[in-house]
Amino acid sequence: MRTRYVLPVLTIATALALSGCVNNSEPAATGGASGTADAIEVKKNDSIASMLPEKIKSAGVLNVGMANNYPPNEFKDDNGAPAGWSVDLTNALGQVMGLKVNFDIGTFDNILPAVKAGKDDMGMSSFTDTLEREKQVDFVNYYSAGIQWAAPKGKTVDPNNACGLKVAVQATTYEDTHEVPAKSKACTDAGKPAITIFKYDAQDQATNALVVGQVDAMSADSPVTLYAISKTKEKLQTAGDAFEVAPYGIPVAKGSEFTPVLQKALQSLIDDGTYNKILSKWGVEAGGVKTADLNVAAKG
Repeated sequence: MRTRYVLPVLTIATALALSGCVNNSEPAATGGASGTADAIEVKKNDSIASMLPEKIKSAGVLNVGMANNYPPNEFKDDNGAPAGWSVDLTNALGQVMGLKVNFDIGTFDNILPAVKAGKDDMGMSSFTDTLEREKQVDFVNYYSAGIQWAAPKGKTVDPNNACGLKVAVQATTYEDTHEVPAKSKACTDAGKPAITIFKYDAQDQATNALVVGQVDAMSADSPVTLYAISKTKEKLQTAGDAFEVAPYGIPVAKGSEFTPVLQKALQSLIDDGTYNKILSKWGVEAGGVKTADLNVAAKG
């Protein structure tokens, strides 16, 4: 879960130099398609489009903050364009509202400030909806993700008994700031060795560290881990079951007039089957929701 907090660092590993790693200094990509031949097309909903705030309606553009380094949710395709199921979903939302989508690619920690300041109309970067974040922005909830560990094929790793192991995470995710540190603290409180946390700027780097044997396991959001396993040619396997299921949310400015329009647009995609079609395309339908809810964290 991509949750950014400032907590004590246990161990920082040097990021691997991968030829396919993400460069978040890329200029913003624009367009209403994911760059693939099988892009899902959606008709404009005139009723929903008519409800847009005048600023967005007149511009005809939906500015979306994104950090594209978290496959299969959001990443760069072979041509450097935004890709992933959240990209497909964003493009579909833009089509429903009759807007051209502009992906404002940058670093994860800059997205919420950009949304709050009005630079971006919304963010879409696998944000976990938390009470702390709801003090800054509102969230239109669109998915439920758990945490899933992975280990080398044939190696038994128990996430609840990982004391002394080396575990890879993407830096600033919930797994980095909360989940694995809490497990490590439980180890040291019990007089056992701490978990050594290896932090990487991009998920591909964390996955590669596990594939090449630099670490014993990795922890990431369930769709991210399952996708990584599917792309590593049988070299990895799940370690235990998914746990700590939490909602993903699309951040929008607090009290924005755009929020109810975005909710309606998302609900329309859920109701007409487009939403599930997108999730199924990427193999992540297990976390799909039935309702485009608002600020789920506050509702307990």
